Parts: sequence; C-alpha cells; structure tokens
Amino acid sequence: MAVNTASSLISLQEIKLQPSQSLTNFTTWRVGGPAEWIAEPTTIAEIKLLIAWAKQQQVPCHVIGAGSNLLIHDSGLQGLSICMKKFHGSKLNIKNGLVEASGGEPLPTLARRAAKAGLHGLEWAVGIPGTVGGAAVMNAGAQGSCMAEKLESVLVLPLQGKEPFELKKDELGFAYRKSVLQEEQLIVLSARFKLEPGYDQQELTHITNQNLNHRINTQPYDLPSCGSVFRNPEHLKAGQLIEELGLKGYKIGGAEISKTHANFIVNTGNASAKDISQLIATIQKKVKEAHGLSLHTEVKRLGFELKD
Repeated sequence: MAVNTASSLISLQEIKLQPSQSLTNFTTWRVGGPAEWIAEPTTIAEIKLLIAWAKQQQVPCHVIGAGSNLLIHDSGLQGLSICMKKFHGSKLNIKNGLVEASGGEPLPTLARRAAKAGLHGLEWAVGIPGTVGGAAVMNAGAQGSCMAEKLESVLVLPLQGKEPFELKKDELGFAYRKSVLQEEQLIVLSARFKLEPGYDQQELTHITNQNLNHRINTQPYDLPSCGSVFRNPEHLKAGQLIEELGLKGYKIGGAEISKTHANFIVNTGNASAKDISQLIATIQKKVKEAHGLSLHTEVKRLGFELKD
C-alpha cells in the first residue's frame, strides 16, 4: 500500500514509523506475519499523531498491547499497527489507595508495585502476561479475582481521531472476560484503580509471589503461549474438559496442546498462526462432539478477516 507522503501533514519521522516489521516479536505466541507499518508510541501526543496519520492515509489501524491473547495471521496486517508496550508508567497513592496506570503498563509490574506499597487488591494479577489496557478490555482475571473488582474508570481515545474521554466502571459492561471495550474502536490510555491502603507490605509481597509461583508450577511458562485459550463454560473448566478427552500433547504442525495445562496451546518452536487456528478449531469440534458444549476463545484474531 503506497504512502501518500506528498500530501501528509505528519512526517514519518515524527511518529517513528517502521515499515514491514515482523510481528512475531510482538506476540507472546511468537507467530504472525509482517506489519505494513508499526510504531511504539511513548506519549499521548504520539498516539494522536499516529491515528491522524492512519486517517490521512486511509489505512486500517490495529492496537497491540503485550501481544498476549492475540493471534495474528501468517500474512500479517495491512495498515498501521500501534504497539502500546512502551506507553507505560504508574502513580500510586499509598494514603488513599488510588492508582493511575498507563495503558501499556505491564500488569505484573503494577501488581508488584502495589504490593510493595501496601496496597491490597492486585496480588492475583502478577502472572497475567498483559498490559493494563489489554487487561481492562478483556476483564482479565485469576485466583478468583478480576479487573472489574478494583477498576474505577479508564481514559480512552477513539481510533476515529476524536479527543480522549473517560468511561466509568458502570459504563464498561463488565462480565466474565468481557467488556464493552471489546466492541468499540478505542485505545485505553490509562486506568484508575481504587485499592485498599495500609496493608503489610511484606505480607502482600509474599502473597503476590505465592500467586506467581502457583502459576509457574501449573502453567507452561517454558514455551510461548497466549495464556488461557478458552473461556471457562459456566460451572466448568475448559482445561478439564480438554484434558478428559485425552488431548494433552495433541499437535498440529508446531502448535501443541500443553502437557502441563490443557487450556494452553504452546508454540513448540516452528508453529504458524494457521497451525494454532486449526488446533483451536479441532479442540472446539471435539468438545462439541463429546459434551455438546461450544468453547469460546479469549483470543483476539487479527488479519483473519476475509482469509482462510
């Protein structure tokens, strides 16, 4: 796709655009084709410039956080990909428990900082391999807790190029692994949490470390994955349903159902997005045949529209 540099009001240097970059290093699955254009903004001003540039060029705009819960097609993505990993930072008030975190802040980093500050409420989040923004979109959760419990509001920026605005918790439509943010073309710039202050820092840090150790011991951290692939059906565990069918270790190409936890698909070294997509479909088919249940993914797919 040609770039209309002659009529652009915004230079490529201003927004540090990189052409034809492989997206394998931008996803935790380590798969995906090239981005036509990609940028890693560090400020709101840069994000606004990127969105304005995409609008000028009339190209699609995709948002990537830490690349977890994300499957990108082997042919890559047309248009502009905005990676939010460098848009990070957080402010914690140890007196009232208010926490402001940028959309690209790693959730484990925020969980550790909160624990060290004696702020209770995010100990569960230490093992979630995502950003604050992505976790808000997905209403990420673990250890029986989730983002909706402590999140008060998010600041979002429309991809259509309008000004940022705030969405309160009661406007986010939180449900199990769901929010209205999944349906809107918005970038999460920041999130505000209300944690509980005054807790013993060493105790919270100990609990946080215990939660991380539990995840390391029960989930496949040794190979690239996206985290949990499927949402749990009501009152059931997706991993247990898959394991009971004897599917642990089942492979398609380089994609394998983890031998450690059946709700994980791991890249054994040479997996393609097609391998992973086919393995997801195979699991869904076998669970449907055996139990009459439809497993729904937590995974967001990019670049699969109008393709296989």
